[in-house]
Amino acid sequence: MKEICIVEFPSNLGLKEPQPGKEPGVKKLPDWFWKHNLHKAIQHKDIIRIDSPKYSNIRDSETQILNSNSLVEYAREQAYLINNLLTQKKFPFVLGGDCSILLGVAIALKQKGNYGIFYLDGHTDFMDISLSETGGVGGMAASIVIGNGPEKLTNILNLSPYIKEENLWCVGNREYDDEYENEIRNADATYISLENLRKQGIKNCVESFLSAINQKNLDGFWLHIDVDVLDDLVMPCVDSRTPDGLTYAEFNELTSYLFQSEKLSGFEITILDPDLDPTGQYTKDFVANISTTFNTFKK
Repeated sequence: MKEICIVEFPSNLGLKEPQPGKEPGVKKLPDWFWKHNLHKAIQHKDIIRIDSPKYSNIRDSETQILNSNSLVEYAREQAYLINNLLTQKKFPFVLGGDCSILLGVAIALKQKGNYGIFYLDGHTDFMDISLSETGGVGGMAASIVIGNGPEKLTNILNLSPYIKEENLWCVGNREYDDEYENEIRNADATYISLENLRKQGIKNCVESFLSAINQKNLDGFWLHIDVDVLDDLVMPCVDSRTPDGLTYAEFNELTSYLFQSEKLSGFEITILDPDLDPTGQYTKDFVANISTTFNTFKK
């Protein structure tokens, strides 16, 4: 039985300022989850935290990306920790943070073997830097981990690509724009928009993914959960709001199927911004749902 280790990566390095002079609030998420009893709801062995470097809203002149040097530094620290946990046969339950925390995780996965990623997100995060208006890695994390983008970020420790393109599944996008979607449509990754997920059926989607994992004999897979995949009515406290999204019933069905797989090696939660949920009600609802569903996990 794997021991669950809660890992806190309180980073906002991959996001732009919501307003001049104000940092994104997602770095407060682990503490916010603690306040709203997520840590108590999950049976865990340890809690480990690595604080992120100092935030800057200035783009790096070499890469045109925000906080690129800090992201590299942080990713190396994250990878070392996640690698150690996986080596010890522990199960990392990672609390972000913005989506850029995937970089360190993906490096660790590459160091351990050949893994897949189920990227459950209201956006593809498969944007080329040339299309980014912000320079935030949060909007291109999925693309970077399969090797697209500046080498400073895609080839840390000379490990590019961290994840093979064909082993990435991006599921749940509802930003329907041809220029945006074509980036991943033209890739070897599997892309299932929210619309197509509902047409295909949640169970069928997950069964197809798990079948691919088994057929390729992958060492396991990582689950990325950006809470903006949820319906905006039940999860509005995110940095990039978009109408529609998964209901909690749909979300719980999908994640419960994934949690039942013995191939699941770890997962992360990103983007919920405590500054945008001052009463904590949306956070409480999320904690209630994710902790109940997580109890189906085959440790």
